[in-house]
Amino acid sequence: MNRKNRFLAILSVSIVALGAFAWWESRAETARLSHVAQSDRLTAFAQASQNLARAAQRAETSPTRRARREVMAHFIDLVRSARVIELNFVWDGNAPVLSLNPPFAMGLHSSHRETAGRIPGGIAWAEDMMFFSGQHGAPTIDAIGHISDHLKLYGGLDAPANESPQGLLKLGIETYPKERFVNRAVLLDVARFKGVKALAPGQEITAEDLEATAKAEDVEIRPGDAVLIRTGYGQFFEKDREKYKGFRPGPGESAARWLASKKIFLTGDDQLSYEVVPEKGTVFPVHRILIADHGIYLVENMNLEELAAALAEEGVYEFLLVLNPLRLRGATGSPLNAFALIP
Repeated sequence: MNRKNRFLAILSVSIVALGAFAWWESRAETARLSHVAQSDRLTAFAQASQNLARAAQRAETSPTRRARREVMAHFIDLVRSARVIELNFVWDGNAPVLSLNPPFAMGLHSSHRETAGRIPGGIAWAEDMMFFSGQHGAPTIDAIGHISDHLKLYGGLDAPANESPQGLLKLGIETYPKERFVNRAVLLDVARFKGVKALAPGQEITAEDLEATAKAEDVEIRPGDAVLIRTGYGQFFEKDREKYKGFRPGPGESAARWLASKKIFLTGDDQLSYEVVPEKGTVFPVHRILIADHGIYLVENMNLEELAAALAEEGVYEFLLVLNPLRLRGATGSPLNAFALIP
């Protein structure tokens, strides 16, 4: 993309941001009237959007370095004016791990006391050692090569032939596209739609549940979207880990096929295995359908409580999802640092 086209794109983004703000504001009017701090934040977002639009127009007509710097400054202001909602839990040696996955361990390999005096000048350090899997983390994302269906990976690759002692030869987590560090996302809050704090252990989320939740939220799921599903089980990650590791609600086979039919890029939820346990029908049908059959990334152990409350207050269930898998060559997955951005 040449410089002129790039700044035209920035201008388009800023105009879209203004339109999105106006739409968001109109839907959130009732809630905003009772929250002054929220009103101030939305006002700041609107002002940053207007400043970026004006700067982009000036840069288009007079593409000087000063004009480009002004665009960058207002772009930074716009992003910083957004509300950041973390989607992570703190991971440690007591974090719940699926029984099918390796155990997690971490400890100090060297301490400040041990390293004091090794280098002149007073410096000392501590360093840790971890034993972890691509399936450790809260949240964690599965690589496309993590799951096979009858020993076939997505795209028809032979799963055993794709493995080496050092990891996967293809479809490891390092192939996650950098263009998808930032995604348009939708939250389907099934627990809230059904009027409960959390779905029941082993309760299957069906295609009909997802369709009805999307309709109630008045939200559109588009090809390439990230779709997050709230079961309410995230609240047990720390306060009741035995319950979190036991029978759990989640999407079943029909829900997986519904998501695949929408041609989404990624889906995640707030429990240990993403899909319902105990499963109905074949074992782990959702992983096979989404990952191996359709190449859809799957995220587990997401903290969706704050996000769900914020979106429900606004009455708007679209948001910007930011997540960044580690570049671990051949790894079957990766821990994530994930967060949402909303105006």
